[in-house]
Parts: sequence; structure tokens; C-alpha cells
Amino acid sequence: MSIVTFWNNGKEQTGKTLSLAAICTHLAIEHNYRILVISTGYQDENLDNCFWEQKKVKKNLGLFGPNTNIAMQEGIAGLVKIMKSNKLSPDIITNYTKIIFKDRLEILPTFKGNPNEYNDIRRYYPEIINLANNYYDLVLVDLDKQLQDDVAENILTNSNLIVANLSQRLTSINTFMEIREEQPMLKSKKTLLLIGRYDKFSKYNVKNISRYMGERNKVSTLPYNTLFFEACEEAKVPDLFLRLKKIGEDDRNSFFLQEVKRTVDNIIYRLEDLR
Repeated sequence: MSIVTFWNNGKEQTGKTLSLAAICTHLAIEHNYRILVISTGYQDENLDNCFWEQKKVKKNLGLFGPNTNIAMQEGIAGLVKIMKSNKLSPDIITNYTKIIFKDRLEILPTFKGNPNEYNDIRRYYPEIINLANNYYDLVLVDLDKQLQDDVAENILTNSNLIVANLSQRLTSINTFMEIREEQPMLKSKKTLLLIGRYDKFSKYNVKNISRYMGERNKVSTLPYNTLFFEACEEAKVPDLFLRLKKIGEDDRNSFFLQEVKRTVDNIIYRLEDLR
């Protein structure tokens, strides 16, 4: 049971949330893990839009059957209410999630209520994440910049692995190198580097970035892919990955799929190596 937190410095678009969507979907399809994804943001629907249509919040569009439990509509707010009454247990969490693949992939959506309520709720994320880790094989956390520094630090400290998301820009790479000099956690084996919206034809390709940053391990990537980014807007990411299972190596989308697989393999390998 492991916690994997997706992090960036919060100052630029790195494709962090969409990278997480691709990785958790591939994990659920190709590996026998029970996975929970937790979105810690406020009214950030980027992750939600990858998997279900917002106009149909009362109906779960999971591929393996609907979850009709009313409690799931409350998400994190419902969990916090249960926690405050000292009745929260790991197995109850699933009643408040959206089921994407039954017994494989569930998502605790972003909070969409009152901003003052979010200010209270967000401090409970570390406890909920740690509790979920006792029930799920993998807990993947989309760490939002709106979390207080102490809450974010708590989540990062308790994570088994941090996926540091960078853009393919020299300024982004240099900024991260400066940040990790101040935060030893980001220099350790506990941190895996991921370039989002990756363009293999850029001067700053994986080989050059790895050399420039002095990385002994090859940096992971999530390439830009038109079909994927369209699917992220249309709540069709699971359907897309099921279709991509059938493509050959000569298909124009094969590089995207290969890199998603390599990133997933890197995450699994690093988790096993850190145990």
C-alpha cells in the first residue's frame, strides 16, 4: 500500500493533472491494483472532466456499473463530516467516490462547495489520505497549490513517492533545480521526475534533460497526444485507453502509449525499490 503524490511548483502549467489521469487509467487497466485518486483542489474540474460529464453528477458513468450511493455526491465534504463524528473507517471511503473501473479505480472528486467550507476541509486531506492507504493498494494524490504549506508538506512527507511534474522549458527545469536545493526530499530517490506535454522533437529531450540535471535515472515523460487531450475534455479517457490496447507499433499514437507505460513501470519499480 503506497501513497504517490503528483507535485509541481504551482507557478506554471505542467500537465500534472492530465498526466495523473493517464497514469491512473493505465495502471487500472494493466495492473491488478485497487487505486484511489484524490483531487485536493477547489473547483478544479480538470480531473473530473477526464472521467465523467459534469451535467450528470447523480449518475456514475463507470464502465463497470453505476454507484448509486447518495453519499458519493458529497465527496470529500461527506468524508469530513463522518470524520468529525469519529465514524470514518478505511472501507467507508469508497462510498464517497466515483467508480471508474469496479474494484480497480475510484476517484474522490474536487470540492465544489463554499470556499469558506473548503478552507476548513483541506486540513483534513492528510488524515484521509493516510486512512485510505490502509484500504487501497495505491493512493494517487493530485496536490493542489491552494493547500496550505503545512498541509502540503504533511502530504509530501507521508508519501512513498513524489512525482515532480515539470514542463519542457529551460526556465521550468532551472526553477525546479533551485527548489530541490532547498528541499532535500526532492533530491532523494523518493522523487521521480515527469515531463508533461512532452515533445520528443524538442532540443530539451529526455536524454539532454537527464544530462543537464545530472539525473542518473532517465526522466519520465507524458507526451502531448491529440486524442488523449480531446478525451480529457469529453470524459472519455478510459474508453481511449481501452481502444489504444489494440494498436500496433506503427500507429501514430504508439509513442504516447509506450511512454505512459514506461512512466507507470518507473513508478512501480521505484516504489518496490524504496520498500
